[in-house]
Amino acid sequence: MKAEPAILSPEETSFLVRQRVARLATASGAGEPHAIPVCFAYDGRLIHIALDEKPKDVPATRLKRVRNILENPNVALIADRYSEDWDLLAYVMVRGQAGLVEPDTERHTAAVRLLRGKYHQYEKMAIEENPVISISPGRVASWGALDAPERAEPLMGALLGRRSVRAYLDREVPDEVVEKVLEAARWAPSPHGRQPWRFAVITREETKVRLAEAMGEEWRTNLEMDGQSDEVVEKRLEGSRRRLFDAPVLVLLCLYLEDLDTYPDAVRQQNEIAMAVQSLGAAAQNALLAAYSSGLDAGWMCAPLFCPEKVTEALDLDPKLIPHAIITLGYADGDPPKRRSRRPLEELLIYRD
Repeated sequence: MKAEPAILSPEETSFLVRQRVARLATASGAGEPHAIPVCFAYDGRLIHIALDEKPKDVPATRLKRVRNILENPNVALIADRYSEDWDLLAYVMVRGQAGLVEPDTERHTAAVRLLRGKYHQYEKMAIEENPVISISPGRVASWGALDAPERAEPLMGALLGRRSVRAYLDREVPDEVVEKVLEAARWAPSPHGRQPWRFAVITREETKVRLAEAMGEEWRTNLEMDGQSDEVVEKRLEGSRRRLFDAPVLVLLCLYLEDLDTYPDAVRQQNEIAMAVQSLGAAAQNALLAAYSSGLDAGWMCAPLFCPEKVTEALDLDPKLIPHAIITLGYADGDPPKRRSRRPLEELLIYRD
């Protein structure tokens, strides 16, 4: 099955990749319809659907949706949002050609990685043993408030749905949405309520270039010091630059220690700084969750932590600011290729009484 150029608009792509479930409609060779809810991932060209291990006594090729596709590859997939607030209703419907991608192929491996990246539940399922359904979009229809935030989404849904994004659509982020992200960060807990952090918002291309060059110079030195080859150094630097240039908005998170309590002994003063760093992490998490709940995607980069003076100099910031991290904001260009797995809770829980 040949992958056709992407035909979804940026708004349709953003809506589609944020949905956790869709309905797949197939029909037999005789035209008998069949529809079923599915988990899916979109790579910017193809939509992939796993055939998981639940029907243990039925081969994947005997599933009704698979038999239909083998007889009639014309399918439709619809992802929608329902809300009691009907101003938030929306859907994207994709019609196209479906086919099976067999295991032990490069495309199958990439599709499985994408699906596991979007759904952590697949990490414990042997989906790599079954074919994957892949849909090449032919026509797309959409309706409603595609850009509306997922207001009714529960907190756990946001925690599990949020993911780190590296590739973004060339699509502008509204200023008011960025303000919501910063407002959420502002309400993070902090030592003594001092809010020992400051934010710098970067959108201009020339500013991104200055920042990337300043950090890249330091990172190149570090990589060469680590014995990395020239080829590896250039590849890693280019990947980092792309993350900065492709993101419509960068939010630089800086530590600001001037308002903290002071102590006569070094131990308590160091603990005070540690509390400030912890609260900066809380502000970052607030921002990431607010971005997701507002319809944005985001990534977290800690590169400034390794060259804070270079960053403050490149942006002409107060030298009392200590850059720690960058949050990239935008709309994901398809589902991210992978998601890091998490240790089981029983490994993390070390004491209970």
